[in-house]
Amino acid sequence: MQLTRRDLFKGAAAAGALASLAAGEPDPAHGFKLGIISDEISSNLDEAIDFITSYHLHFVELREIWGRNLMIAPQEDLDRARKLLAAHNVTVSDIASPIFKWNIPGETTKANEKHDFALGKYTEEDADKTLLKSFELARFFGTKKVRIFSYWRVPDPEKVYPQVRDRLAKAARLAEQNDIVLVLENEYECNVGTGKELGRVLREVNSPALRGVWDPGNAVMLGETPFPDGYQAVKGLFPHMHIKDARKNPETGKIVWAPVGGGFIDFTGQFAALHQDHYSGTMSLETHYRRPDGNKAESTRESLQGLLKVV
Repeated sequence: MQLTRRDLFKGAAAAGALASLAAGEPDPAHGFKLGIISDEISSNLDEAIDFITSYHLHFVELREIWGRNLMIAPQEDLDRARKLLAAHNVTVSDIASPIFKWNIPGETTKANEKHDFALGKYTEEDADKTLLKSFELARFFGTKKVRIFSYWRVPDPEKVYPQVRDRLAKAARLAEQNDIVLVLENEYECNVGTGKELGRVLREVNSPALRGVWDPGNAVMLGETPFPDGYQAVKGLFPHMHIKDARKNPETGKIVWAPVGGGFIDFTGQFAALHQDHYSGTMSLETHYRRPDGNKAESTRESLQGLLKVV
């Protein structure tokens, strides 16, 4: 379904967001640098930016624009995106790259991975070329942060930990030479998936060019209590954060995504701690949750409203 500008604003008004803004709420995020991963709303960047600015938010994380991963988007789309962002006074928090979200050399966790740079399919042989491309994109969009991963998770991550750590350290050296900060996400499908795992590798690499993306939702998927446990392991080590919630499906017992405030992550405690610790980094709503009708924009709206209540 194609959303129009009128649809987006109508939905926001119905939800009360614009009414609260009109009543004197110029900063719904209360000082936090809150944005949204654009394609969690829509792969059409125009629609995503309309949604973001309808809530008076000023940050966006870029991963896919107009149906293509940013890494392979044509220059005309990149130019169009930068012009659109400037016109709406929206700042890019970071480039959401797919770097190191592939098999670690010597392991075949995900079978049949193929190298095809033109299609956005990467393997280790692409790593340095892809890193340099991501640095170019970061500079183009006015950010220094590039999100990365830690290879698909193997059955025993401890076995490959030295290899992961050393490869991330090497990437950090390249980033530092290019005045870029790599932000490593704790991704539950990758070898660094919890706050504890993220804190460990960041401290051992100990580079200003390798920091974290703290994702409480991903930590839950590996059995960690994200707040306070996971947060204590990464406090002070991350300049960017992802926000999504999770709950247990009562029928299956499995953990599934939920709108923020509708799950069991203690975001009230998490945001109180961020405030107390004077967190000045950026953060992105990464919806993941889907309503029964599958509507991405409305699922994001539901989650964002829950998040704004928490904040």
